[in-house]
Amino acid sequence: MRVLRVRYNNTAFYAALREDTVLCLNPQLGLVDPIPLEDVSILPVVTPSKIVCVGLNYRAHAAELGMPVSDEPVYFLKPPSAVIGSGQPILLPEISKQVDYEAELAIVIGKECRRLRHDQVPDSIFGFTCANDVTARDLQKNDPWFGRCKGFDTFLPIGPWIETDVKNPDDLTIRCIKNGQVMQEGHTSDMLFSPYDLVVHISQVMTLLPGDVILTGTPPGIGPMQPGDEIRVEVENMGLLINPVRDSMGRTGEDEVPLQ
Repeated sequence: MRVLRVRYNNTAFYAALREDTVLCLNPQLGLVDPIPLEDVSILPVVTPSKIVCVGLNYRAHAAELGMPVSDEPVYFLKPPSAVIGSGQPILLPEISKQVDYEAELAIVIGKECRRLRHDQVPDSIFGFTCANDVTARDLQKNDPWFGRCKGFDTFLPIGPWIETDVKNPDDLTIRCIKNGQVMQEGHTSDMLFSPYDLVVHISQVMTLLPGDVILTGTPPGIGPMQPGDEIRVEVENMGLLINPVRDSMGRTGEDEVPLQ
């Protein structure tokens, strides 16, 4: 099932996507009839309490950077205020001179869970979606805890929908496409720690709540974005996450009025 988060008649709810209609998944709202897709506003697919991001989880990406791989997952937190949906602009902060894309598979947690065993993970996951772990690369050099370089508003595009029927998350192709050119292409089989392994490990540390997101790492090929670019993240069978890139004022770089 493809699940969107939408607004209709000033009410936000999750809905199943059915071609050109959506079906409300909250029976308490009494919306039993299909709603035309053109009549709803598409919202970011999650409102998480936290986003847990895993670093250097693709062997090829670690090799690309010349960095050793870890015996355990290495992760950090990204603020919920960074979340945006497909179609919304990534805003490049003035204080950074290099902001990079990082295409990732995202796990969306479906229920409160803690200290999971591996066999309990599938029932704890609501679904999977596309994400872009946007990073101010130049600021990262002086930000070992990643709080600033990863935490700006708009630095977590995610969507366009949550796919609930993923039979094998270890067998998915992931791509990042900038202005029509494939910049990243990898496969989840190259992960050091599988999506299920990550959920088990992280749940030993913190309680995961419904709607929480785990980013599973990025394949090789990360690189910078400029105002006016269009970034697409594609995970197999999960649609296209599409975001325009703008400067901090929302401009493409071609919008400025020339000096007279």
